[in-house]
Amino acid sequence: MDILQTAGIGERAVYKNFMEDFAMEQQINIRNERESDHKTVERITREAFYNIYIPGCIEHYLVHTMRGHKDFIPELDFVLELNGRIIGNVMYTKTTLKDENGHIKNILTFGPVCILPEYQRRGYGKMLLKHSFNKAGELGYDTIVIFGSPVNYVSLGFQSCRKYNVCIEGGKYPAAMMVKELIPNALAGREWIYKESPAIAISEEDALRYDDTLERMEKKHLPSQEEFYIMSHSFIEA
Repeated sequence: MDILQTAGIGERAVYKNFMEDFAMEQQINIRNERESDHKTVERITREAFYNIYIPGCIEHYLVHTMRGHKDFIPELDFVLELNGRIIGNVMYTKTTLKDENGHIKNILTFGPVCILPEYQRRGYGKMLLKHSFNKAGELGYDTIVIFGSPVNYVSLGFQSCRKYNVCIEGGKYPAAMMVKELIPNALAGREWIYKESPAIAISEEDALRYDDTLERMEKKHLPSQEEFYIMSHSFIEA
């Protein structure tokens, strides 16, 4: 039961005041990543993803390599600082959609996006992403396509790719592929094929080799890995 449901009226007021004071004490700053942040961002990405999708992870290697790719967007590379400490990061790359007439539309994708494990499920990830959405709109982008677990993104306005007629090559609609329009009806009236940026295409073998050069972390088999396998191999019927 929620703590507020078990508290008396006076206790509720005390708790409410405590939470307001706590929020005021948290110095939150979202800014662009600096070169001096690179190692920190790679480290927190590694800590956030380790053993979630596979034993170990590859996302920190993706962060390591994608900054040098032409599709990487430095203006949409953000860190979230809490009381002066970096606890989260999100990175964007350019990608494209192609409609039934062959017209190419420039859009965005993001990832990796991470929050250190001890700060997850506290709203920091949503805060970071909402900030990035606003900045993406200011840069003139109107659509974001991502792959991920829907439970993490539908509350931020993402919907199934099927609802926007966005598929991958072969006419398939991955269950993990979601779309967010930054401008309503940006995709309306057409059918689209998503093309992933080469910036995302990394070798898992190279990533694991890179991981072996870093401080050792224990690789484990966890249930979340099977959940990821099922989701990443599932498709919505057309």
